[in-house]
Amino acid sequence: MHAVAFVLLGYLAGSVPFGVLLTRWFRGVDVRQIGSGNIGATNVTRVAGKKLGAVVLLLDALKGALAVALAQWLMPDEPRIHAAVGLAAFLGHVYPIWLKLNGGKGVATALGVIAVLVPLAAIAGALVYAGLVAAWRVSSIGSLAGGVTAVVVASLTARAPEYAWLSALLFALILWTHRSNILRILRHTERRF
Repeated sequence: MHAVAFVLLGYLAGSVPFGVLLTRWFRGVDVRQIGSGNIGATNVTRVAGKKLGAVVLLLDALKGALAVALAQWLMPDEPRIHAAVGLAAFLGHVYPIWLKLNGGKGVATALGVIAVLVPLAAIAGALVYAGLVAAWRVSSIGSLAGGVTAVVVASLTARAPEYAWLSALLFALILWTHRSNILRILRHTERRF
C-alpha cells in the first residue's frame, strides 16, 4: 500500500506544470500557445527569457528529485520503489492530469530523478548537455547526447541495478518524446535558442 502511495505521489509531483504556471503568472501568456508549444524550460526560455527558463528547469528537476528522495528516505531498502517513483514523476511531467495528459518532454524531471539515484550519471549528462548547447545552441541535441551519457555512466556506477535500468528506460522515453525533434535534426531544421 505504501508503494502505491509513493508512486501516486511521484506522479502528482511530476505533473505540476511549472512552465505553464510561471509564464502565466509572470508574463501573462500561455507557453503552450507560443514557440514550440512545449511546457518545458527550453520553450519557456524562448518565450519568457533565460531567468524564467532557468527557474522552470530547476523546479522541473526538483519535482522529480524530491519525490524520489522522499521515497528513499522513508523506504531506504526498496530500490524498485525508488525507481517506480522516479518513473511516475517523469510520466507525470510528460502526461500531467491537469493538462489533459499533454505535458513536456521530461528531460529536466529525468535529470532530477537520476541526480538522486545515480548522481555521477546526472552530472555527466548535464555537462554533456551544457557543452553541446553552448556549442550548437540546439537543446534537443544536448538532451539526447546527455541522455546517452547518463545511461552509460549509470550502467557503470549505479548502486542498484534498478537505477541503471530506470536510466535506460527514461532515455528510451525521452527518445519518444523527442521524436519530432529527431526528425527535424535529421532534416537540419531543428530550432535553436
